[in-house]
Amino acid sequence: MSNEQPSYQSLHKGSSNFKNREDYLNHELQVLSPKRWRPNLPFIDYGIEWEDLVPGVAATIGKIVMVAAVVGAFAAPLGLSADFVIENVRFELLIAAVLFVIFVSGFLNPSANLAGTHGPLLPLIPIIVASGGHPMALGLLIGVFGLLLGITKGGSALAKLTSNGVCGGLLLYLGFIGITGQVKKLFAWAESYDLAYLAFVVLIATILMYAWLEHIQKRWLAIPLGAAMAAVLALALGAPFEFTTAPGMPHLNPSYWWGESSGWQLGLPSLSHFIAVLPFAVLAVAMWSPDFLGHQVFQKLSYPKKSERALMDIDDTMIAASGRQAVGSLLGGGNIASSWGTYIIPASIARRPIPGGALVTGILCIIAALWGYPMDLAIWPPVLCVALIVGVFLPLMEAGMQMTREGKTTQSAALVVISSVLVNPVFGWSFTMLLDNLGLVGCKDRAEELGKRGRWLIPGVTFAVLCMVMALIGMFPGVPAIMETFRT
Repeated sequence: MSNEQPSYQSLHKGSSNFKNREDYLNHELQVLSPKRWRPNLPFIDYGIEWEDLVPGVAATIGKIVMVAAVVGAFAAPLGLSADFVIENVRFELLIAAVLFVIFVSGFLNPSANLAGTHGPLLPLIPIIVASGGHPMALGLLIGVFGLLLGITKGGSALAKLTSNGVCGGLLLYLGFIGITGQVKKLFAWAESYDLAYLAFVVLIATILMYAWLEHIQKRWLAIPLGAAMAAVLALALGAPFEFTTAPGMPHLNPSYWWGESSGWQLGLPSLSHFIAVLPFAVLAVAMWSPDFLGHQVFQKLSYPKKSERALMDIDDTMIAASGRQAVGSLLGGGNIASSWGTYIIPASIARRPIPGGALVTGILCIIAALWGYPMDLAIWPPVLCVALIVGVFLPLMEAGMQMTREGKTTQSAALVVISSVLVNPVFGWSFTMLLDNLGLVGCKDRAEELGKRGRWLIPGVTFAVLCMVMALIGMFPGVPAIMETFRT
């Protein structure tokens, strides 16, 4: 007797067979049966719906913005121009779209979320460059460490050991910090043109729009509608905007990007470069587990029951992100990979599985890279800030609140928040996970069921390793970096 799941094609029903669109979308999630690391074909193994445009548009906007931020953070201390940043971002869009978004998540393994950009590592990039780091060396080490963690299923093991309270607190913190950051950016941009009232009007309109969409149960429209509304309001109130990025093809030759007098102007990395970025690479991969877990939990909260097969697999996502990181770095890209939050969160809200939207996202990224002009609109502050607030950070806060409604989860959630404020989210997650699993906070019955490995061994080793890495690079407030102490 075969244990194989019935195919999607055999279980699929047309939308006319359902009372409403929501029932149809729920059924599509429940009958999805993706094949891991084997070919999956559109309309045979999964469907494509117009709702896939929601995560596709959101992901493309988010990708342009985040890659520009990462490449720009590398380029500034190296003295590279804004033209270099735009050229590298366009190159990165093509790498992501053709080799990984379409091929991996849309064809080879729909259980792997799209490989996006590692936003939480952004503040550390100037420190990495100052420490003698090299973008290719960092990318290759992240790829190797991430691949090891994914193959050994270490990412999913850490996710299983993270309670609802710890995860909920992490989502609350990330959501709140993200919203406040975008509000500040929008006001700073508006004030630079003596249009501070513009930011206030746009944000008030955004809140009213979001409340209305929540009322009519169309929250998945928040990103495209919010971005369009923000653009129209900003233009109507006199905000300056012009298209400057012309159509074209970026350099595709890796030897150009890694030349000594072209591209990054750094040449190929040496052993000293790999040593300099080692602790940062360990920290980057350690940040993946809470990040990936948050994305998977958001899917669970948004999807209907019996749709487990549509959820992203944490280990498969790590393997995909690792491959994307290593290949992208070898070819000349400056992106630092992670799970694509600006894709998976809107996809969850729209109740769509990974693969269909992956194809849409890949096509939109190729269009944006070659056409050029959409990049200008995507990174325009009113569009960017509103899209990130309603599409990523506000839903993260909602999910965090939902996870901390029952039991003793609020104790763990509060500790995650204060620990994250004290150091960073990685410290907050690992520290509170250890306390929670030991039974010092949260549900003591849960702690007793974990066994030795789950209670203290794995959380304890994880916390110790991360603390050692953070101490090396000086991430504890008021404590000098051990690396700098040795150098002096």
